Amino acid sequence: MPLDPPTMLTISIALAAAAALYLAVEWRSIREPSLLFWSAGFATITVGSTLALLRSNGFLLIGIWFANGLLVTAHFLFLLGVARFTQTRLSRAWYLIFVTWLVLLLLPDGPLWSKVMLAANSLLVAASTLKASLLLRPHGKSLSVGAVQLRYVLLGHGIFYVAKALTVVIPGTLIDLAAFRGVIIQISLVEGAMAIMLIALSMTGTERYRREEQIARLAARDPLTALYNRRALDMRAPGLLRGVSAAHPGALLLIDIDNFKSVNDQYGHSAGDRLLVALSEMIRAETTDEALAARLGGDEFVILLSNAPSDHIVRLGDALRDQFQRSAAQTFPTAEPVTLSIGATLFNQPPASLAALIEQGDAALYESKRGGRNRLRLTGLTTSG
Repeated sequence: MPLDPPTMLTISIALAAAAALYLAVEWRSIREPSLLFWSAGFATITVGSTLALLRSNGFLLIGIWFANGLLVTAHFLFLLGVARFTQTRLSRAWYLIFVTWLVLLLLPDGPLWSKVMLAANSLLVAASTLKASLLLRPHGKSLSVGAVQLRYVLLGHGIFYVAKALTVVIPGTLIDLAAFRGVIIQISLVEGAMAIMLIALSMTGTERYRREEQIARLAARDPLTALYNRRALDMRAPGLLRGVSAAHPGALLLIDIDNFKSVNDQYGHSAGDRLLVALSEMIRAETTDEALAARLGGDEFVILLSNAPSDHIVRLGDALRDQFQRSAAQTFPTAEPVTLSIGATLFNQPPASLAALIEQGDAALYESKRGGRNRLRLTGLTTSG
């Protein structure tokens, strides 16, 4: 089968339609807005390529101006999808792309008409594509493999369209949009089919990686408080503990809510959940990103820190106790005060295990409870390891 323009357009229609359908199915599963924009982009290419076939039957306005306008629209939809994926707000000035394309309808028919149309179409497509590639640059964090691939596919696609626009200034270049005549048009049709396939694969890989990343992140978090769960704490603690030394002592705080059952009994379990969420937010606000905070289960929490001298631990524990007591008393007043008991243990060498460290914290917590609750019990530096 010869790769003539109608054949290449037919291949492009099939590829774009398949990509649009696949991305739409993916969107129905995970509801990522970027997938919807990208699916709409490929659907627009499907329609535009179908209309482009009509120019051979003499329908030049629909087959050239309208079809190429849909190509510009499709790449703008790709840009909107990338903007949603990267959580970037686009300037409204980008919508001037469509005003520019409407102005081209006023161009008089003449010997330069095909060249002007091709140059304008190519530059408008390149603008959206290169901007999308620019948005996919890493900003302080690494990109997924799919996002990197999509970035470079869009970059190459945009550069091709810039080069395509520049060909119109080469003397003697044949460009006849009505009859699909000219080497650059032939090459563009081949590149278009390849680009559809590569962009679709890259977009699919990009969203699949994000979905897998979200699943892994959810698996590591407590569903109520969004703090780490015990399994995630076990996995991340060794890295933090290895950095503990005499110069950078570590600390573990085991936190338990006093009289928590009275809140559930008096106000219901939803009130207890709200109290747990409030405590988790206080913990996040009072600790740095280097600290590991987790919900062990029920109303028991743990904070693991490195480079934490005893005076810092005392300030942290007192701050959490004061904030929590005020909040609980105002929100859910009970006959017995709802407070925090905290058992903290300090260590200046990596402990034998996290479990052993939690046992020490549990012993300190027991002493705090036995001493009257609503207090911090701090054990001295240990040398286990």
